Amino acid sequence: MRWAWLLALPFLFLSRPTSPLLLAGIFISLPGLLLRAAAAGSILKDERLADGGVYARMRHPLYVGSFLLGLGLSVAGGRWWFPLAFSALFGWTYSLTIRAEETHLELRFGEAFQRYRNAVPAFFPRPRLYRSDDPSPGFRISVYLRNREWEAALGAGLGYAALFGRMVLWE
Repeated sequence: MRWAWLLALPFLFLSRPTSPLLLAGIFISLPGLLLRAAAAGSILKDERLADGGVYARMRHPLYVGSFLLGLGLSVAGGRWWFPLAFSALFGWTYSLTIRAEETHLELRFGEAFQRYRNAVPAFFPRPRLYRSDDPSPGFRISVYLRNREWEAALGAGLGYAALFGRMVLWE
């Protein structure tokens, strides 16, 4: 969702953050950042099917994490319609992304992906771990760093810092 950066300045200009809303936003975003970190440290993109770690409970933990992160920022923005607009844009964009990604995964991993897709829900965690014949490894810090997931944490920090600055300097 790189296009979202185009909305950063209008979002900041229109925002009306307050201390309680910033705290609520952080409370929503933090689990999203942690979920993204766990997912990014468990995925070896195009090398093997990600079905271990958090991927053993849901197929799209990176996207769920991104949703929580963005939802938190939109709540912190202080306009009732920000979370609604964010959710609509996110749903539209990621429904297309997920469809393309799952088509690619099915072509790349065939029957293994079909079994995985049939057993593991897309977004809501499954209570039991999915067990494949050859599960992917769980979280590894080297994979997290290679996937550059720290950028999401940096972006979130900058977003909340900008909202805090907006609250302090312009209100």
